[in-house]
Amino acid sequence: MSSMKKSKLLKLVGKRIKEVRESKNITQLQLVINMEEVAGKFDTTNVSRIESGRTNPTIYTLHRIAEALEVELTELIDF
Repeated sequence: MSSMKKSKLLKLVGKRIKEVRESKNITQLQLVINMEEVAGKFDTTNVSRIESGRTNPTIYTLHRIAEALEVELTELIDF
């Protein structure tokens, strides 16, 4: 298995989240609202940082995003 730099992986995950979100015509703010309905408070700026690959989301955060987008977690890492 080839190794992948952390920064590249974070950008790929972020890009995939953005693609899924946009395909469902959901804004970043709507995503945050949906996430808060799933599991409490979430900072709006975190979505921007995740989508741009500037932060490393936890598996729990990815799970919340997947639930808020109504997709399987694996869809967010399918690139």
